[in-house]
Amino acid sequence: MPLRLIFMGTPDFSVPTLLELVAHGHEIAAVYTRAPKPGGRRGLQLQPTPVEEAARKLGVPVLTPKTLKTEEALEEFRAFDADAAVVVAYGMILPQAILDAPKLGCYNLHASLLPRWRGAAPINRAIMAGDAESGVMVMKMDVGLDTGDVAMAERLPITDTMTALDLHDRLSRLGGDLMVRAMAGLERGGLQLKQQSEDGVTYAAKIDKAEARIDWTKPARAVLRHIHGLSPFPGAWAELDGVSENARVKILRCELAKGVGSPGAVLDDHLTIACGEGAIRIIELQREGKARMQAADFLRGVPLRAGAKFT
Repeated sequence: MPLRLIFMGTPDFSVPTLLELVAHGHEIAAVYTRAPKPGGRRGLQLQPTPVEEAARKLGVPVLTPKTLKTEEALEEFRAFDADAAVVVAYGMILPQAILDAPKLGCYNLHASLLPRWRGAAPINRAIMAGDAESGVMVMKMDVGLDTGDVAMAERLPITDTMTALDLHDRLSRLGGDLMVRAMAGLERGGLQLKQQSEDGVTYAAKIDKAEARIDWTKPARAVLRHIHGLSPFPGAWAELDGVSENARVKILRCELAKGVGSPGAVLDDHLTIACGEGAIRIIELQREGKARMQAADFLRGVPLRAGAKFT
């Protein structure tokens, strides 16, 4: 029999899992997501989350509570009489009473290979740290920060061409399939859980905009991974020395290149930039207040030659 589920999620990353659960016949009793925030061109119109938009199209009831810690919120949650809850980047802590409410528990999809990168920004941190692989895991939730017992996992190599958005999209699709398989196991009574190791625990702290400035004194591969780990948001940036307006440039995609020079120096007319060791070549970038563009288009408007410098 299909499971009766409560789905809890907020951003784009969560949507494929919701759609896959519906496609595989599970009953979604309700969707919990974060409340709409002001947005639009003038910042005045309330913008529903991607999960709310998807749920409305499916005709599923949507709830946007500010807290789950009240008795009223608990009773409302219990009233859905769910077999289990599926949580994917919901963005709100679930208290123990909520975790205990569904008959079979609450299951979270997390975008890392736990116990590595528990916390808020596992995709960004894995790329920035130079990890060779990432993945998604389904775990049965407890009150700790991503400390629950793990049920299933899928791994994915991280290449030097991947940005955070690239990895995000691939893990999102992979995660939807993994959660469907996990719920099938739960439905049959055959979902096996394994306690997380306490070895290799790392925490993926939320990205601070202060981290975004590029340090050209680092080796080229570290610079590349820093750039790609912050692309497209918040975007790793540097400033063009000697430019009076729109000097700040976000670098969104790059590749390793040959070259030696003072860190930050432009080495040729193809936007090859020297690092502490080696060099990178910029592929895509965005000037302050402008749209993102390819390096060739940028150079037509801002012709840089060897000797220019990024700081």
